[in-house]
Amino acid sequence: MTALRPELPALPERMTKLPVSARGYPVPWFVEWIDGEPEFRVMDGRKLVRAIREHLCWVCGQRLGSYLAFTIGPMCAVNRISAEPPSHRECAVFSACACPFLSRPNMRRRHDDSYPEGASKPGGIMLDRNPGVALVWITKHYTIIPQPPNSPLLRIGDAREVLPFARGLPATTAEVHESIVTGLPALIAAAKTDGGGAMKELTRYLKTACALLRIPPIDLEVAYVGR
Repeated sequence: MTALRPELPALPERMTKLPVSARGYPVPWFVEWIDGEPEFRVMDGRKLVRAIREHLCWVCGQRLGSYLAFTIGPMCAVNRISAEPPSHRECAVFSACACPFLSRPNMRRRHDDSYPEGASKPGGIMLDRNPGVALVWITKHYTIIPQPPNSPLLRIGDAREVLPFARGLPATTAEVHESIVTGLPALIAAAKTDGGGAMKELTRYLKTACALLRIPPIDLEVAYVGR
């Protein structure tokens, strides 16, 4: 059996039955297996359906309780939308601290010829960048936003608690602020395209997110022009 990487944080009890990859990382329940190997960049669509239908943790695959923890980037704290179902609090915190992409700001998504044929991106607006900060957003509910083909988006409920992480440690206010400012242009561009009051709605969401994350207010137009 492959040993876990020694630098990883303590594995939550619920995750101890997960398989371990050749590189020493626990393989989350949602990961697709291709030719006997885990492909961390791809989620198993069947498990996406099961996680929502059966109220299962996205990371360990076990039954969830009343509290739901979404591991999201700061921009999802603004628009309250996630393409991935929730997890247990401890599973989400482990993911935010241990996942190489989530815990290393300089890590980039891998785009090469080995990317599985036919694999598709999740629904919604996907920011193809490393946000530098991962949030564990704890709530008690979410709603489903149907998206064809079979790639639902989830509207995250009001937060009971939000835990920010960067480099495997609690994130600073400055790190959270910078992550949101650098990600805003994509949301602004989408809002300007949508019209119909989308910018006013985004402004309201941003104000709420800044207050919740305890960061200084951000002016949308200034952030857009400044980038």
